[in-house]
Amino acid sequence: MDIVLTETEARVLGSLIEKEITTPDYYPLSLNALVNACNQKSNRDPIMNLNEGAVREALDSLNRNGLAGAASGADSRVTKYEHRLQETFNFDRRETAVLCVLLLRGPQTPGELRSRTERVHRFADLDEVQTALRRLIEREPPLVKMLPRQPGTKESRYTHLLSGDVEGWEPPPDSPSASTDTLESERLARLEGDLASLRAEVADLKQQLADFRKQFE
Repeated sequence: MDIVLTETEARVLGSLIEKEITTPDYYPLSLNALVNACNQKSNRDPIMNLNEGAVREALDSLNRNGLAGAASGADSRVTKYEHRLQETFNFDRRETAVLCVLLLRGPQTPGELRSRTERVHRFADLDEVQTALRRLIEREPPLVKMLPRQPGTKESRYTHLLSGDVEGWEPPPDSPSASTDTLESERLARLEGDLASLRAEVADLKQQLADFRKQFE
């Protein structure tokens, strides 16, 4: 399947995958909630500031590729959106977790992947991470590749190929991927991301309630 996602499409897809698993009670996502998920300042690299138009355009493109679209049968007056990764690729939970983090945070080492996929799937050890990476690499066409090891580093990084092939990768100055994250900062970032999603959903529910009340005024 010949898929080349833009940076925005990759962010939208990764956000949908993440929220399905981490906040299932609020999934599928409204457009407003999806915009907030894409623009989180935690667990994202790079940080984006997408508007509704850009996210809607990305959804249209993902829909044409069979990767995302409007959820059917949702009991809501607000259109909700879901990813369709499983239908397209038939991933197991480990592969989904790895691809999700690569879409949201760019190239990662196996160690970083194990830490940052904790909410999506808890890997028992690095060998399990390597197994998931190998399965994605052995897909036809491959969905992940190993990047050349950077000087002074012990681990190679891996990147997804849904946005096309890459020759190499260097972290931008002062980017989250270039620094060493502590376990506590990772947990705080995850909580901030979940809080942003919950606030967006509460705003949507308030709007739906206001619209409902207007019918009886």
